[in-house]
Amino acid sequence: MRISRFPFFILMIGIFAPAITGLAQTGAYQGSASSGPASDQPLSLSLDEALKLGLRYNLGGVTAEQSSQHAKGENIVVRSALYPDFSGGLRENVQQIDLSSFGFKFKFPASLGINIPNIVGPFNFFDLRAYLTQRVADLQAIRSYQSSREAQRAAELSAADSREIVVYVVTASYLQVLAGSARVDSAKVQVDSAQTIFQQASDRFTAGLSAKIDMTRSQVELQTQQQRLTAEQADYSKQKIALARLVGLSPGQVFTLADKLPYAPLENITLEQALTLATQNRSDLKAADAQLHAAEFARKAAVAEHYPTLGIVADYGVIGINPANSHGTFDVSGQLLFPIWAGGHTHGDIIEADATLKQRRAEYENVRSRVEADVRNAYLDLNAAAELVRVAQSRRDLARDELTQSTDRFSSGVADTVEVTQAQEVVASAESDYIANLNAHNLAKASVARAVGQAEKIMRDLLRSQ
Repeated sequence: MRISRFPFFILMIGIFAPAITGLAQTGAYQGSASSGPASDQPLSLSLDEALKLGLRYNLGGVTAEQSSQHAKGENIVVRSALYPDFSGGLRENVQQIDLSSFGFKFKFPASLGINIPNIVGPFNFFDLRAYLTQRVADLQAIRSYQSSREAQRAAELSAADSREIVVYVVTASYLQVLAGSARVDSAKVQVDSAQTIFQQASDRFTAGLSAKIDMTRSQVELQTQQQRLTAEQADYSKQKIALARLVGLSPGQVFTLADKLPYAPLENITLEQALTLATQNRSDLKAADAQLHAAEFARKAAVAEHYPTLGIVADYGVIGINPANSHGTFDVSGQLLFPIWAGGHTHGDIIEADATLKQRRAEYENVRSRVEADVRNAYLDLNAAAELVRVAQSRRDLARDELTQSTDRFSSGVADTVEVTQAQEVVASAESDYIANLNAHNLAKASVARAVGQAEKIMRDLLRSQ
């Protein structure tokens, strides 16, 4: 009787198919294994170093890699069914037999002088033997191995895709920290500017050149900018903790960012080229294709349960009273086993395999559509962000010029602090918009690298493109 491993393969395919997507949805990529305790010395962390740490310690990547190893081990187990199975054994037997229990009762006339006892023994012998079993022809085992091999390939591709996700997540977090640093610097500039204007208003009030309301307005604006600076500093610190969690650093580790990523348009990859690259390189699409093939082989394995199998069972060894008084013996037999009726087990396996195959086919079509959508969305975000950066940069320059003119007018006594504080607010808003749009543009370029399936290879070049 054959024990079918087929339902187990269906289960394994179902486990590994959505593994990486599930990890991303449950936030596994937001954590990491620890790379060690915090250092007393501040670190200077570049994007390259952050990516190396993330690829090594990020929890999503680590989990995906271990899932791949699990699939590899399962494939080895399944493949072993196709290889010869050798084993050996040594037995030392001591026996005593009651012949009457087997139905032997010997009674001879006393005149013959023959007496056969009913109890034989005790006697002993040893048996040293090697055993061999080999499946010569088992189509179900072959198809099951092919299905497991494709499932392993899918798990390896999913692990490769997880590296792409890690690169994108770490890059996005690094960019957020850069943006947070820029916001803190901008807020400090706004505080210094507000402090200067407040000092001018105070001097003018003391000299009797302006009303106290002008000094009060400028003081309120100064405190407003100080509040913004405090909020930006707190947010910046939290963003650094989040980045540390992604790459395995201790949340208490002090570090600074070594890179500055200025604005640079993306000009070396067109939308059409990106769509082609995505089709060729996206590991999640390749994994979905491998999962589809695994389901196809699994269905063939289910159908093969109807087919007969041919195997060999053999043994060879020596048996005797002791090694010096023994003789070799062997036994070789061929077995042809064919199913007759299994209570609908095979039919149930086929129905289950059909359902899994249809599910994998639908998932593959979904992933293929999602890949194209990812690329198109990334380019829409990229084009929009590029235009927003251009407008925000112009607005920032105009706002700065407006503030300069308002400050000069106030210093000359032509305008009051209403005009100045309004200009300060416009500058603060323009600076914030510029930083946000610049960060969005860099994030869009990172999304392009992820969308084409080349984040690990081209992320750094895209962010440096001139």
